[in-house]
Amino acid sequence: MIAVVLPVRTVSEANARGHWSKRAKRARSQRAVAAMVLRSNCAAPKAPLSVRLTRVSPRGLDDDNLRGALKAVRDGVADWLGVDDRSPLVTWLYAQERGKPREYAVRVEVSPW
Repeated sequence: MIAVVLPVRTVSEANARGHWSKRAKRARSQRAVAAMVLRSNCAAPKAPLSVRLTRVSPRGLDDDNLRGALKAVRDGVADWLGVDDRSPLVTWLYAQERGKPREYAVRVEVSPW
């Protein structure tokens, strides 16, 4: 099993307000950080895989906003794995846990089926 903690602050993209370029910059940054941290820590395993993305934040999100908040991270993990994020060879699981005040991160756990 591969476990990595990404220093990323995710927000509910469905509820975020602001200019589209800020959203795009945030998504590009999160995707790049996810791929870079994973590439620097280990080689990508062979599919089929199960990937759990756990959002750590002082406040929780409901399940549909959780998926939206982790979309760019999911894309970065898929880039590292060398697969399309809709591939049936990868099962995506989502979770969240409460962090301390001002504690933000995403934990990525990759394991074989």
